[in-house]
Amino acid sequence: MNKKALTEADIRTKFITPALVGANGEKWDLMTQVREEVYFTKGRVIVRGKSVKRGVARRADYILVYKPQIPLALIEVKDNNHAVGDGMQQALDCAEMLDIPFVYSSNGDAFLEHDRTVTAGAVTREIPLDQFPSPEELWARYCKAKGLTGSQAAVATQDYFDDGSGKTPRYYQLIAINRTVEAVARGENRILLVMATGTGKTYTAFQIIWRLWRSGTKKRILFLVDRNILADQTKTNDFKPFGQAMTKITNRTVDKSFEIYLCLYQAVTGTDEEQNIYKQFSPDFFDLVFIDECHRGNAADDAAWRKVLEYFSKATQIGMTATPKETRDVSNIDYFGDPLYTYSLRQGIADGFLAPYKVVRIGLDRDLDGWRPELGQADKFGHAIQDREYNDSDYDRNLILEQRTIRVAAKITEFLKATDRFAKTIVFCQNIDHAERMRQALVNANPDLAAANSKYVMRITGDNDEGKAQLDNFIDPESTFPVIAVTSQLMSTGVDAQTCQLIVLDKRINSMTEFKQIIGRGTRINEDYNKLYFTIMDFRRATALFADPEFDGDPVQIYEPGPDQPPIPPEDEPPAGDGEAGGEGDADPFDGQNDPRGPGVRRYYVDDVEVRVVTERVQYLDADGRLITESLRDYSRKTLRKAYASLDAFLTAWNDADRKQAILEELAAKGVFLDELADQVGRDYDAFDLVCHVAFDQPPLTRQERAARVRKRNCFGTYGDKARAVLDALLQKYADAGIRSVKSLDILKVDPLPTLGTPVEIVKLFGGKSAYLAAVRQLETALYQKAA
Repeated sequence: MNKKALTEADIRTKFITPALVGANGEKWDLMTQVREEVYFTKGRVIVRGKSVKRGVARRADYILVYKPQIPLALIEVKDNNHAVGDGMQQALDCAEMLDIPFVYSSNGDAFLEHDRTVTAGAVTREIPLDQFPSPEELWARYCKAKGLTGSQAAVATQDYFDDGSGKTPRYYQLIAINRTVEAVARGENRILLVMATGTGKTYTAFQIIWRLWRSGTKKRILFLVDRNILADQTKTNDFKPFGQAMTKITNRTVDKSFEIYLCLYQAVTGTDEEQNIYKQFSPDFFDLVFIDECHRGNAADDAAWRKVLEYFSKATQIGMTATPKETRDVSNIDYFGDPLYTYSLRQGIADGFLAPYKVVRIGLDRDLDGWRPELGQADKFGHAIQDREYNDSDYDRNLILEQRTIRVAAKITEFLKATDRFAKTIVFCQNIDHAERMRQALVNANPDLAAANSKYVMRITGDNDEGKAQLDNFIDPESTFPVIAVTSQLMSTGVDAQTCQLIVLDKRINSMTEFKQIIGRGTRINEDYNKLYFTIMDFRRATALFADPEFDGDPVQIYEPGPDQPPIPPEDEPPAGDGEAGGEGDADPFDGQNDPRGPGVRRYYVDDVEVRVVTERVQYLDADGRLITESLRDYSRKTLRKAYASLDAFLTAWNDADRKQAILEELAAKGVFLDELADQVGRDYDAFDLVCHVAFDQPPLTRQERAARVRKRNCFGTYGDKARAVLDALLQKYADAGIRSVKSLDILKVDPLPTLGTPVEIVKLFGGKSAYLAAVRQLETALYQKAA
């Protein structure tokens, strides 16, 4: 056997797998412990114009597990033309991402091991193929490195729940679950997990609780949420396997015969002592308290949740949030400690588990330039408007420019008409009054659909029972109506809107926590309904927060005073009336004080000031998670020049490629969508000419021009008349549809080729299939003989 001639797949089959299993099958169990060619990301969703494609999913050659969902080792294999350690850098990158302790590279001659648990002494070593460590050896090394005793290791290996459906946790969920179970087994009592909205926090929480409960480590568990819909969804969906052991505390009554308790924190707390029914439990009743969305007030010293946590202080407490909160009054980290694991929005988008976004920033003249009333000017109710400069911090709070609301509604409608008028849309407004006026403006902007169904546009705010009753229908992917939900605060959290495709920001957002939560309404992917990305339409420059270092960075305390500084940090909380603390409502700081017909008016209604759109730009999320403003053509040029340093480098790659489509697929994975580019440059150009022209400034030739040049050169004079007729027909097919159609044998069934014979007869004209394919390659070479 010539080992150098073997493919990487042959090396795996003939050398690596036998080494893992052992001579007598005594090592790794091939069925339960060895996974080969494991894809652990989905591949980033890349959006350019209206085209959407997935990038390349990340893959490991082998992942070895001690027990299902408990990975121990990762192996990267190269063919035998590489050295033993050539795959190690790639393997380490994957292992660090997957939190796998033992990493190996091999070319079929031996293994190079990198032990990520080692902090002193030799980290790497080369080992013969037949001495690959057994599962027991690696597990013992891992437990020693982590300080796990026998009983603690038993907890750490407790089985996951498996319903037989084949559903398994994603890699980041595995890390969060395994790290948390190990930490609890070691006796840690305050744990914080940070996971972006849409990444399956409740399912992760369920597996943590299930494993701790089944192992007997935690016998009575309290799961706290702050929205009733979250408690109900949790009970009927992810937590359903707990069955009769689980209850939801309702009607402020307590039954102590259960083991798993789901609870809305408002249901067990109150301002009066008799309302604090959590005290009907003894302080040591619960072994574990799990707090979902723990940014929403529980870490504040005077918050109701904090009192519950302090009462059950002997219990292990695990907080989970998408938005760790660090301000003057509220700190998750002060209470729980640094996050045990963080899976950010940016990482979720990079992995392809969360939807990327386009940002459409629209500047209105009154927002950018401000507005000052004329001397003595009154609003539409006759109230004299205070003479000063007004700007977007005033609009819809103490000054209403009615034409501004109409202009925003018109712009939203214009976008939906250009894309999909039934795309689920959430419009975030400044307050309830603004939300109602926006609802009216959107109804007037869409009279046909609003007349066809009165629920096309709905105001869903905390004070409106009819709107709140439609929340479930808005969330339901199968329910067409409502299409447009207008809100101010109610829908900023806890709304699992899987098919939301447009988020409109027409409110000032001063809280990074609120901003992340709002963006999270669009980040879920639902491929069944073709929801792969979403658009943010920003009228208030709120998306400037994307550039804030705090956005999706590591959660840190935002203020650390120096020796001569006061202990009070700069104010970072949202202004009064933000409504975030309560969660269920939409606060309006002017409610009760803004009757336009009454005395003491602080809000002016102006209906005769024109508002115009003066700027509009579209920004994309690039591969590094940054918003960029540039044309598709500029992006493609930059990306192509990164892939190919020169025209010669591209020509070499193109001419060497047996399958040109592979190059095009590779470019698509980098976000170079040639179909979209052809819409801008010209539909008559081949992909080859598009690349040469856009990236390297070569004058392009149309497909017709390339075909004509081949005919002029008489490249096929050695073939007979019938064979030349076939090649000429193929040239015309190239001119019509491109090279992809020519290389398929199916083209022989398409007119006019059947008039020249059956596919078998045509192939025989060239002396057989291999000779026919050689002639097609010759045609291809002739087409691309020159770059110009």
